[in-house]
Amino acid sequence: MSTHPFWLAGTAATGDSELTVVNPYTGEVAGRVSVPTADQVEQAVAAAHTAAAAAAALPAHARATALDHISRRIGERAEEIAQTITAESGKPIKWARVEAARAVSVFRWAAEEARRDSGELQRLDTDAGGTGRMALVRRVPHGPVLGISPFNFPLNLVAHKIAPAIAVGAPIILKPAPATPMTALLLGEIIAETDLPAGAVSVLPMPNDLAGRLIDDARLPVISFTGGAFGWEIQKRVPHKHVTLELGGNAAAVVLDDADLDWASSRVALFGNNQAGQVCIGVQRVVVTDAVYDAFVSRLVEKVEALGTGDPADEGTDVGPLVDEAAAVRVQEWVEEAVAGGAKLLTGGTRDGVTVAPTVLAEAPADSRVVRQEVFGPVLVLQRVADTDAAFAAVNDSDFGLQAGVFTRDLPTAFRAHRELEVGGVIIGDVPTFRADQMPYGGVKGSGVGREGVRAAMTDLTYERVLVLTGISL
Repeated sequence: MSTHPFWLAGTAATGDSELTVVNPYTGEVAGRVSVPTADQVEQAVAAAHTAAAAAAALPAHARATALDHISRRIGERAEEIAQTITAESGKPIKWARVEAARAVSVFRWAAEEARRDSGELQRLDTDAGGTGRMALVRRVPHGPVLGISPFNFPLNLVAHKIAPAIAVGAPIILKPAPATPMTALLLGEIIAETDLPAGAVSVLPMPNDLAGRLIDDARLPVISFTGGAFGWEIQKRVPHKHVTLELGGNAAAVVLDDADLDWASSRVALFGNNQAGQVCIGVQRVVVTDAVYDAFVSRLVEKVEALGTGDPADEGTDVGPLVDEAAAVRVQEWVEEAVAGGAKLLTGGTRDGVTVAPTVLAEAPADSRVVRQEVFGPVLVLQRVADTDAAFAAVNDSDFGLQAGVFTRDLPTAFRAHRELEVGGVIIGDVPTFRADQMPYGGVKGSGVGREGVRAAMTDLTYERVLVLTGISL
């Protein structure tokens, strides 16, 4: 089995050590990737720093052409990419194919945004002191970016780092999750086919404990991190940098009296479990009003038990393994802890190696970890509440605030949810797991700071620079 090279300033390179990538489901070696030496990391940072001016000055058509090429090539290699995602992450192949398709769109949208990113003209003669003056407000990059991506979306969350950076003309060094680097390296191969300046993109797989020098390097003034609570440590470590954090949560789905219970139970069952629950906005807490609780729960349990669980390479599998056995053991321990504390186990709760059976709990203690923390596993926790007031209060009773879903057909209630729920996004009529890749995406409270989504990320990677023109007749 050959070792995959990494991408140093757009060129394939190898170091003197490697990472072994293991298929979570089979336990077999899925591949090996080369790890850059300290000198090669320095070369990548120096190249990004050197390329900053050229990347920022690159014409819009050149950025867009590169992004269009990447989008097209992902589409052409979509099945190869999907198979790689499944092999290294254990994501069921049906969801890996969805991820590849989403990345095609992310790069296409970035190309479109690059073409229309024209700035804003402001006439300043609205006050007498501004007579004869006009301002042009444009956004320019803060500088080279360090992107750190997680294992659960090894292509699409990498795309959300790289595509906006190319679109605004910011060089980027991407450190993929050490468990799932091969998909990012495939993307690096595609990017290397473009005419972007040398140094515009590097993809450097490495163990997490070697990333400190990248985090600390002053030549990388922007850090875009998606992952767990370590993001807050990054923010404390480099408070002078511009840091964007997407840190997940314990997303709630609210089922109100007027909900379509068949639709709601189907969506909650699937999107609390579809990638073994390893989704930042996957359903975890299910808040149901008393009037429909019993009818909803019977439907939910039936639909959870009908999910296909097992080999992620099987076309019929909905729920695959967790990323490793340690994660599966942790999830099972949290479930057993909740049951010992008085929770009722309605289905699931068992583990077979790296696979945890889709689990539904009711009456879990309010302070249990399955309620308060992010399970990141196939576990749904039911909570019965009296009414809409109590439901919205339950959603907000959390240290996190990424997204929430509200099953209702009442328009005033939808707007009330948008006003009251302390989250970054409210999804009406569906689960919190819905994400359109062009919309602003991010959270509040413990879920992080800043926003992803192509246009929102482009704004986050840049700052406003004003040009005032004087002596103009308007």
